[in-house]
Amino acid sequence: MTQKQIILLCVAAFLGGTVGGAISPQLFSPRSVEAQKPTGVNAEEFLLLDAQGNARAGLGLDANGEVGLVLRSKDGERTLTLSPDEPSVVKLVDRGGRVLWGAP
Repeated sequence: MTQKQIILLCVAAFLGGTVGGAISPQLFSPRSVEAQKPTGVNAEEFLLLDAQGNARAGLGLDANGEVGLVLRSKDGERTLTLSPDEPSVVKLVDRGGRVLWGAP
């Protein structure tokens, strides 16, 4: 290759890279997602975890689509649940599943 051809090749590569770099975001940019409303957050479940990663509280939907709030004691022995879809709206349950207290 002659020196003239090398310079022409370098100029063509520079221009091609510059033009390609300028055009590619318009051609290949991912579509933007719609943002959530600034007044709310949408989710199916919210969990509050302790330092060890254990779920201590949760708000969410179960497999049947029923809503509930669950609070667990520090030692995990007792669970307080609040669910308007259950026969007992408020329940305090021990680890074995025995209902310690409930209110309709």
